[in-house]
Amino acid sequence: MLTLKCPCCGVQADETELAAGGEAHLKRFGPGSSDADFETYLFTRENPKGVHLERWRHAYGCGKWFLAARDTVTMEVIGTYSAQTLEPPQEIKDAITARHPGWSWREFS
Repeated sequence: MLTLKCPCCGVQADETELAAGGEAHLKRFGPGSSDADFETYLFTRENPKGVHLERWRHAYGCGKWFLAARDTVTMEVIGTYSAQTLEPPQEIKDAITARHPGWSWREFS
């Protein structure tokens, strides 16, 4: 069973308390964007084999959104962090590169 630590309330929550929210760090397009940009935002997602940055909500707890770094092959949770960040914290990036030397942070712009 998948267990994530909610960085907002500090609770170790199993997946039955959480709601998955998809890929993290997406660039959102607002009014005035092209149809192609908006379509890409709505329908195009990464589906990596390996490290994935995801959004989660502590639905049956504090109710807040947070982000997690997880390996989709081993189900290993590398770490969780606040949803109000533009990129993973350095300690999460360091932990990922220690386990997966070829991984690099890809900024969504």
